[in-house]
Amino acid sequence: MKNLFRSYSLLKPLLLVAIIMCTVSSLHGQKIKPSDSGYAPVNNTKVYYEVYGEGRPVVLLHGAFMTIDMNWGQLIPELSKNRKVIAIELQGHGHTPFSDRKLSHATLARDVEGILDHLKIESADVVGYSFGGAVAYQFAIQSPKRLKNLVIISATYKSSGWLPEVSSAFKTMKPSLFADSPMHAAYDAVAPDKTKWTTFLEQMIASAGMSFDLGDSNISKISAPVLIISGDNDGLDKMELVKTYKLLGGGVSADLASMPKSQLAIVPGQGHVSLMMQTATILNYLNSFLK
Repeated sequence: MKNLFRSYSLLKPLLLVAIIMCTVSSLHGQKIKPSDSGYAPVNNTKVYYEVYGEGRPVVLLHGAFMTIDMNWGQLIPELSKNRKVIAIELQGHGHTPFSDRKLSHATLARDVEGILDHLKIESADVVGYSFGGAVAYQFAIQSPKRLKNLVIISATYKSSGWLPEVSSAFKTMKPSLFADSPMHAAYDAVAPDKTKWTTFLEQMIASAGMSFDLGDSNISKISAPVLIISGDNDGLDKMELVKTYKLLGGGVSADLASMPKSQLAIVPGQGHVSLMMQTATILNYLNSFLK
């Protein structure tokens, strides 16, 4: 009981900010309809996607327990003005049905590749937030020829990339924490089977509680340019984040050597969820980097 209370105390602010995030999206978002949407048959299941705009393709991978609209509702209208945006709902999230498949970064990254195959897209830029950022790292590792540029927002490729208190909170989460949350409401609005909510939570929570490490050597082999965006207080261990940036070729003196192809942006005064509310800031980083 003590661990559950501690977990709720740590994660309740995230849920409260998510409520604000949803409210802002619904009141001020420039809602646009996708030019295409549907399900791609991939890896013994089906995965939902939406397509917006025209131009060079960019794939968006959302955070845990979120939907396309909840995570990217503010960004898609702007980003799709000059890009083809492919937004995906990962296994069990949103429109995508729950699956008994083992939930792993490798499986989800293969799903992303399957959607690119379905849409006949040879390669794309990939943007991942939080849970989706870890999947994006895995995609870069196992499908390098399908990747142009990679953007990681408030995410890590290994468990030790989080601060200890965040890792502890992951391990003590319970489905009851999400009762009457904005995540639950968003799920109920679009899920093909609303009765899978608790089962979906149990699967995700079990996954979050497991240690993972995609490997320093694998990260150092990523050949595509990488932009890392992090809030200064988003729960990531900044010492580990700097190590990640160095693995990607960053952390040099650009006055004495050439500028690295990868970039690191630390946004001041932002937490894990509030960072995604900084639409103008993130859009500026994306437009500058992806051009």
